[in-house]
Amino acid sequence: MARSDKFQSILGLSAVDLRGRLASGALKAVDLVEACLNRIAELEPTVGAWAWVDGDHAVQQARHLDQWRQTGRPLGPLHGLPIGLKDIIDTRGIPTENGTSIDLGRVPAEDAWIVARLRAAGAIILGKTVTTECAFIHPGKTRNPHNTAHTPGGSSQGSAAAVSAGMVPLSVGTQTGGSVIRPASFCGIVGMKPSFGLIPRTGILPQSPFLDTVGVFARSIEDCALLAEVLAGYDPKDTATQPVPMPRMLSVAQSRAPVTPVFAYAKLPGWEQADPQMIAAIEELAALLGEQCFEVALPNFEDIAAVRQRINFAEMAKCYFGLERRGRDLMSDKLRAAIDEGKSVQARDYIAALDWREVMNAGLEAVFARCDAILCPAALGPALYGLEDTGSAIFNGLWTLGGVPTVTLPVFTAENGLPMGLQLVGRRGDDARLLRTARWLATHLETLEFEAPQ
Repeated sequence: MARSDKFQSILGLSAVDLRGRLASGALKAVDLVEACLNRIAELEPTVGAWAWVDGDHAVQQARHLDQWRQTGRPLGPLHGLPIGLKDIIDTRGIPTENGTSIDLGRVPAEDAWIVARLRAAGAIILGKTVTTECAFIHPGKTRNPHNTAHTPGGSSQGSAAAVSAGMVPLSVGTQTGGSVIRPASFCGIVGMKPSFGLIPRTGILPQSPFLDTVGVFARSIEDCALLAEVLAGYDPKDTATQPVPMPRMLSVAQSRAPVTPVFAYAKLPGWEQADPQMIAAIEELAALLGEQCFEVALPNFEDIAAVRQRINFAEMAKCYFGLERRGRDLMSDKLRAAIDEGKSVQARDYIAALDWREVMNAGLEAVFARCDAILCPAALGPALYGLEDTGSAIFNGLWTLGGVPTVTLPVFTAENGLPMGLQLVGRRGDDARLLRTARWLATHLETLEFEAPQ
C-alpha cells in the first residue's frame, strides 16, 4: 500500500476504532500523527484551521505513548488520539493567543483543567485551532472545507473545520451562543454542547461565565461521547461543576434504546429567518418519523435571544476589562460595541435575566415528559457565502441559556452541496440519553436511506 493510501485509510477511521487499534498495537501513534500532519500540510493552506501546529512536538508525544504501550502498563481512554484545541484554552508552553493581537505571543505557564485531563488520558495535543477574535464574532482566517468561499461558522471555527477536513479525529471548542453547534452544522460533522457545568472551564478565556460551555467535535456520535466523557468532571475552581458521579456517555450512547424514542418537533423563535431548504428538510424528517414525532409549541421564548445577549454582553464587559485596558484600539468595532453595550446594562435587568434559566427549564419539563428529545434546525441554513459573517446563533442561543445538552447531526444537504445540521435537544443532565437518542435516529435514517430535499 502506498504511503498516501495508508494515510487515507487511517484518517477514514472513527476515533473509537482508532483507539482500539492503538491499544492493540495494530496502529502506532506515530503513524496516526504523521497521517494527520500530512493532511494538514495538504489542506491547511486553503482551509486555515490552525493557529499553531508543531509537528515535531506532536511526533515526540506519539513516540512516548508508543513506548508506554510497549511496557504493558494501563493505557488512557484516549491513548494516542490527536486532538485540536480552540485557541482560548490554555496550554502549558504552547501559545494561546485568544484570537487577538492583544495576546500575541502569550504562552501560558499552566494547562487548562481539560488539557491536564486530556494529557492524563493519553491524548496527543496536535495543535491550537483558530478562533474568532476573543471567541466573539469577528472572524479568523478559517474557511469551510466543503467550499472555501463560505464561512465555517464561529467562534470554534478552526476546531470544526479541522475535524471536517480530516486533519484530526477530535477537537474541542466552546459555546456561549452557538459556537459549537453552528460550525458543526456548517462543516458537516457531529458537534455536542453538553449540559452547562458538565465540563470544567478553568484555564479557558471567560467571556460569559453564566453561558460559557465546553463542547466537542467529531465525525460520529460515539466519538463525541468518548471525548465528552473524558472531559466531564468536577473542579472546585469552577463553581458551575458539581462533585457528582459523571455519566458513562460512551457505553450509553452505544447501547440499545429500551424503547423507540419519541421526538418533539419545535418551531423556534426566529423561524421566519430560516432558509426554506432547512424548513423543508425538517418538516420532511418530522413526517418521516410519523407517530414517533409530534409538533410542540414551546413556552413563551420569544424574548430569549435578547435575554441571552444581555447576560453575554454584561459579563463580557466585566471579563474583558483587562483586554480592553491593554488594547481597546486593537479590538474590532463589533467587539468594542458589544463591550460598550454590556457596560450600559442595568443591574436589575442583568439579575432578572439570570432567572430565565430556571424559568426555561421549568417550561421544558412539560415537553420532555412527552418526548426523548426536541428536534429543530442547527442553523438557519447552510454556511453563508463569504467570510465576513459567521452566521446567526438564533437557533442555538436559547439552549445555551437553558444550559441543556444539544447535539447536531450532518443529516441534510442544501442545493449548493453544503451540509445542514439537524439539532437534537435533551433535558438538562440527560447528556448520555441524548447521545443514545441521536445515535438511534442516525441509524434509523441510514436504514431508511433518508435523503433531505435538494
